[in-house]
Amino acid sequence: MNDARPKLSVCIIACNEERDLPRCLASVAFADEIVVIVDDRSKDATEKLAAEAGAKVILRAYDGNIEQKNFALDQVLGEWVLALDADEALSDPLAVELKAFLARPASGVAGMQINRVTWHLGRWIRHGEFFPDWQLRVFRNGAGRWVGTNPHGRVELTAGAGSHGRFGGEAYHWSYRDLADQVDRIQDFSSIQARANLERGRRHALRDMILRPPARFLRAFFLKQGYRDGVPGFIIAAATAFHVFLKYAKQWELDHLGSGEEAQDAGKARRST
Repeated sequence: MNDARPKLSVCIIACNEERDLPRCLASVAFADEIVVIVDDRSKDATEKLAAEAGAKVILRAYDGNIEQKNFALDQVLGEWVLALDADEALSDPLAVELKAFLARPASGVAGMQINRVTWHLGRWIRHGEFFPDWQLRVFRNGAGRWVGTNPHGRVELTAGAGSHGRFGGEAYHWSYRDLADQVDRIQDFSSIQARANLERGRRHALRDMILRPPARFLRAFFLKQGYRDGVPGFIIAAATAFHVFLKYAKQWELDHLGSGEEAQDAGKARRST
């Protein structure tokens, strides 16, 4: 590659990612700098594997996905940044595109979107809620920050930074190990989202629990053609609808009963009277 090109830094956050991290690191081995922020709760070989791959490794207490990712951005030195999760990897065509882009960045372009394709239930999912999945992941250093609500953040370009384009190649995403892993994530994410909604003052309603889950299923399976992915498409649409139901049900629980421990104490008190 031309030494005059802008330098590329890669930011990755990871926790217990020894299975997926090597694949991610191998796909960005051409980068000038790789920074991996390892959650200090990680118990496997994540930190060791990152260090062996030549990455700059920082062990940090977890304070939220968005916070971890913005901390990672503050550590990098390259003119351009590629933000990845440990369960993602660049396809070969996308890596070629990225290198060509860095050799001659388009004038006025401050960021580039990448389309992720997810592997789940034995196939690449190319319809429904999972695809297309455009993510702004390549941007000039200092021109973008992670924003949104945990656990699902997104990169936004700062005002006046410039426009963004899109790459044609895809990024691979191994989001779930299996269906049980997806259900576990739904449990975790719905709890985080319910608390966030409550803290922001968003009110729940019974109609949300009744109407929103089937509406989400219909959108995922029919409107977005999840049926074209066969049985996996049906399972994903149903799981997505359950996620929506659980988010609003947990928000109701928090609003009416408090935390799980508070609810248990209240139940014990009622049973003792």
